[in-house]
Amino acid sequence: MKIGILTGGGDVPGLNPCIKVMVNRAIAAGNQVVGIRRGWAGLLNYDPNSTADQSEWIIPLTGRTVRTIDRFGGTFLHTSRTNPSKVKASDVPGFLRGEFQAPEGGTVDCTPHVLRVLKALGIDMLAPIGGDDTLSYAVRLHQEGVPVVGIPKTMDNDVYGTDYCIGFSTAVTRSVDLIADLRTPAGSHERIAVVELFGRNSGETVLIASYLSGADRAVIAEVPFDVERLATLAMHDRNENPSCYAVIVISEGATMKGGATVERGEEDAYGHRKLGGIGQQTAEALHDITGIEVLYQQLGYLMRGGPPDSLDRMVAMSYANLAIDLVLRHESGQMVALQSGVYTTVPLDVIARKVKRVDVEELYDVQEYRPKIAHQLGKPMFLY
Repeated sequence: MKIGILTGGGDVPGLNPCIKVMVNRAIAAGNQVVGIRRGWAGLLNYDPNSTADQSEWIIPLTGRTVRTIDRFGGTFLHTSRTNPSKVKASDVPGFLRGEFQAPEGGTVDCTPHVLRVLKALGIDMLAPIGGDDTLSYAVRLHQEGVPVVGIPKTMDNDVYGTDYCIGFSTAVTRSVDLIADLRTPAGSHERIAVVELFGRNSGETVLIASYLSGADRAVIAEVPFDVERLATLAMHDRNENPSCYAVIVISEGATMKGGATVERGEEDAYGHRKLGGIGQQTAEALHDITGIEVLYQQLGYLMRGGPPDSLDRMVAMSYANLAIDLVLRHESGQMVALQSGVYTTVPLDVIARKVKRVDVEELYDVQEYRPKIAHQLGKPMFLY
């Protein structure tokens, strides 16, 4: 077989170890592997009729190619948020503009071209590694008859159907360490610290990072918050702390009561605008209410930078082995997953069946704005 591997959406630590194991396992079993560069953009921009070098989009993968990639974070195949089913006129490759013309202000579906490319490349099985956006287009290709095995990754850990996505542990680990470091300036200056984390509309990164770091308050995306009450709680925390400071961790997707999600920029190909800035708004409001100086820090890309931690390496490599097991058995239309601590597989289209969010009733105190573990027995490893 010839297997195609790609990474889409935001980068996370753990992608390269996953790719390396997949390549080595596949080659050892007598198969060929190609890397599709820049996510779905690689298939969109590849011209099957061109004789020019197109290694910008498609490259062969060998043991030598991937020998050292697991030592680094990110994805050596690069990534994008391209959705070939919704391509703006400006993003349609020049050689396709005669065939695919997007209406004014709209998009065009270039999937017929992607199908031709897969056939021309002779790809027998496609293995995309991505979040629910990237995998949603994998579902589309599966419905078109393309053999696909999906691998879930996102630091937000919000792909439905699996308890764990590649990148989550490292993001939480980075956050816990950085929150601890920020106690130094917060305590030295006797301030309230507001730390904003990635996570889009899921509050799990904030919930778990706050729980593990011992932050005073956690504001998650699932529960709109009253900034006046948050100010009262923060002042109580600061006054009770011998070092006279308080730490609040807030999700980028959080909203004040009566307010809206803080977004900016144009929608991407999957209908998302960039989030971020609610932490700064909250910090300014807290300062106005309390009169106390507020330290605001958006951790942002620091959460997903650098090499993976040991848990993300373990899961990434295990997902790779599980995915190649499916490939070698010619079982497509599946996504590898972890459920209740056990590796398993689920139908690929399960990702669209439900939205994965924090179980507020079980894990969050909506009055005190902090994690709440009412009982531990029977909880999964990540409390999710």
